[in-house]
Amino acid sequence: MNFSLRQAKLRDILRRNNVDAILLFGLYDIRYLCGFSGTDGAFLLTDSESIFLTDSRYATQARDQVSTDRVICYAGKLAGIGDELTRLEAARVGFDANSVSVAVFEKLTAQAPDHIEWVPLSEDLDALRACKDPDELALMKKAADLNREAFERIIPLIKAGVSEKTVALELEFALKRLGGEDNAFDFIVASGIRGALPHGVASDKPMGDGELVTIDFGTRVQGYCSDETVTFAVGNISGKLRQIFDIVLEAHDSALAAVRPGVKISDLDAVARNHISASGFGEFFGHGLGHGVGLDIHEYPAVSSRTEDSLREGMVITIEPGIYIPDLGGVRIEDSIVVTATGYELLTSIPKQFRSLTP
Repeated sequence: MNFSLRQAKLRDILRRNNVDAILLFGLYDIRYLCGFSGTDGAFLLTDSESIFLTDSRYATQARDQVSTDRVICYAGKLAGIGDELTRLEAARVGFDANSVSVAVFEKLTAQAPDHIEWVPLSEDLDALRACKDPDELALMKKAADLNREAFERIIPLIKAGVSEKTVALELEFALKRLGGEDNAFDFIVASGIRGALPHGVASDKPMGDGELVTIDFGTRVQGYCSDETVTFAVGNISGKLRQIFDIVLEAHDSALAAVRPGVKISDLDAVARNHISASGFGEFFGHGLGHGVGLDIHEYPAVSSRTEDSLREGMVITIEPGIYIPDLGGVRIEDSIVVTATGYELLTSIPKQFRSLTP
């Protein structure tokens, strides 16, 4: 990982905002900038120096992992940060307000020099990790490949009478046997009428003959996430269920075809949304088309009608339209893609066309 280049990107933010230092608490940003994968620490950057601060529990880990000019072990976190800001003689300090609670901020300002002007930089920092470098893309492709391999291993298990929780558990086992570090999120396995729940985490409900089943899952490789959703039938399904499946797949494919650098993200959302609406099911697609993926399972940019930014080469986003009809069921079809110079490249690779498994 080229941490020097990443820290240079943060220095560009520092200079644009005319601050003397940037202080970060968010663990995903910290890992991105210096490699630390532990659960507590802080990162300070000035125009000439990068500093990682943590406690004695992580001294050895920091020595092995962290790429900064200095590593400091503090006895008290906020007091340690205050001491460093005093040493740096910082007058204006930028920080990520999204990662700091009001209570922590009040304690921090009490420990730091009184003269410091605190400058929230959340909007600039949101986009820091948006465009992935080749190292990141390689890890995300590996995580996505594990999705495909694990799903292929559990297909024989999917049949009427098997519970959603059993499917989720076997999928987790398969991913970890293949080398996945941890679940990227709580797996969604929603069958039958539970398919109308966009976040229908696996339950004790057995899958039934004639139902659609939606599985949304992902793993991590060196911290980087995969995210993919498949919907399929168990046995023969009704014409209405097949209709909504086909509409969602068409919306998914249309959105993929519209991806390229410079496309306004809200316009991309509209491609899929307008197709579903024109087919008569607009009221049943309530969430955004997708989201950014990386070290965090949901990160910048949100792919929705409210996002004013445009796609840029190197962004990794999901395309996941859905239709969710109460008391009937639902469909979501999701791929993770990277925006390329001429369009997109799929990271995920499980086939998304309609298929029915033996009941």
